Amino acid sequence: MAESLRADLLPFPHGFFTRRGGVSSGPFASLNCSLSSADDPAAVAENRGLVADSLNVGRDRLVGCTQVHGIDVVHVDTVWAVGAGPRADAMVANRPGIGLGVITADCAPVLFADPGTGIVGAAHAGWRGAVAGVVEATIDAMVRLGAQRSRIAAAVGPCIGQASYEVAADLRDAVLANDPADARFFGPGQRAGRWQFDLASYCGARLTAAGIGAVHVTGIDTLAEDARFFSHRRRTLAGGGPIGHQISVIAAG
Repeated sequence: MAESLRADLLPFPHGFFTRRGGVSSGPFASLNCSLSSADDPAAVAENRGLVADSLNVGRDRLVGCTQVHGIDVVHVDTVWAVGAGPRADAMVANRPGIGLGVITADCAPVLFADPGTGIVGAAHAGWRGAVAGVVEATIDAMVRLGAQRSRIAAAVGPCIGQASYEVAADLRDAVLANDPADARFFGPGQRAGRWQFDLASYCGARLTAAGIGAVHVTGIDTLAEDARFFSHRRRTLAGGGPIGHQISVIAAG
């Protein structure tokens, strides 16, 4: 059974899925949901099907984008073929039964819902997308569909934690160029010229500043929990090799 974490403030079917409960093997064990990985495509298809089944979403109605670390948001009013998603990092929908899925392996998955209208959203927030405004763009897209900003709830799912996320000056400079007050999301690094970045709290703060009704940050570190989550940084520190990705999904109410 596909394992997932839930956020109580999101009233619609959703889950931040872990790497457990799928059919993949080896470095992709076991719930790898990445279409671009070197995993067996049939295994990935079954894993994504198990995710859809767990949310009572039709297997052909779980959609995702070709993620590019940007801020474009797609309004999903019809499903597309598997792997044919547009180049974007967020989606919104107001048609019941459509599952919006984002793929991560250290970046932050953010799920959104307006319980009054049934409008939902999902965003892939790596640091570049977060700094550029992908969570705010998702909120704006929901509002254009008819959501009420003050009623929107959002949850930031498992991503790389501050203790695991050592960054260099280029990342810190980009964050501070957007808002110098965001220096509060950096702690001292273990090496000179390095800092520890709190991506989850940064995303949570930007959600709060956008004026939505409720924000939850899971605070779970994907790098630190090898048995539960895939992690790009963990793979890099180990010298490379194949990697799977987890999925986070919300379905329109």
